[in-house]
Amino acid sequence: MSGLLRALMLSWALAFPVISVAAEPPAILLAEIYRNQVDVSRYLVSEKLDGVRAIWDGQTLRFRSGREINAPRWFVDGLPKHALDGELWMGRGTFERLSGTVRRETPDDAEWRQVRYMIFELPGAAGDFRERAEAIRHIVRQTNVAWLREIEQFSLVDRNSLQKQLNEVVMGGGEGLMLHRADAAYETGRSDILLKVKPWEDADAVVVGHLPGKGKFAGQMGALRVRMPDGKEFSLGSGFSDEQRRKPPALGAVVTYRYRDLTSKGLPRFASFLRIHEE
Repeated sequence: MSGLLRALMLSWALAFPVISVAAEPPAILLAEIYRNQVDVSRYLVSEKLDGVRAIWDGQTLRFRSGREINAPRWFVDGLPKHALDGELWMGRGTFERLSGTVRRETPDDAEWRQVRYMIFELPGAAGDFRERAEAIRHIVRQTNVAWLREIEQFSLVDRNSLQKQLNEVVMGGGEGLMLHRADAAYETGRSDILLKVKPWEDADAVVVGHLPGKGKFAGQMGALRVRMPDGKEFSLGSGFSDEQRRKPPALGAVVTYRYRDLTSKGLPRFASFLRIHEE
């Protein structure tokens, strides 16, 4: 291990060994949306995993809401006594199964054996992100358990190479890419030092009504009437499974939907249901 990396990890461990374990939403970094507004070469790039955000404070694994995750004892006992931020993940296209697994009050040991904790940040650590990414690789190697992995970070030279990489990831079943500015110190809150790159955008809305189905959906839910944070309402009618149409999200539930862009009235274009926003 290099002297710089050793110094980085030592200063981090002394100054920030454990995050507060209070059951409140932890302060974390949140991404802005990439809209060709930055020099791609200044960022490290990784795949955007469609997983469940999990923050480890050295003692307890929590959702971003602050609620404790009921992981098996062996899973948390194998993690290092340092703060970590990442995604619980089972692989591309497995979000529904993963979500069911990690939200059970009583963990299913066999299911948790398929879960990986994919690390992309060290809360409170010193140094820039390039240095923290190297520290993450060292921690994962040193910890040496199968369920702790780092998310690969790599460099791209320009927007064309970024678009090519995005196309490859999406065609392979991935969700998109993340850009993290390589020279950025650790910070929390929503910031353009972290950007998400996706062919679709997503947002949340509250269910305010159920519209009856017609034709092949007769006797089932045809669409959800949902309200956006700014008070605008629209009907969300695509993206549902047959089971979800028979048992739609309850009134008051928060749902996540994806969309292409916004109309002149500020409503989502080509909106499609993605999932119930459980946290």
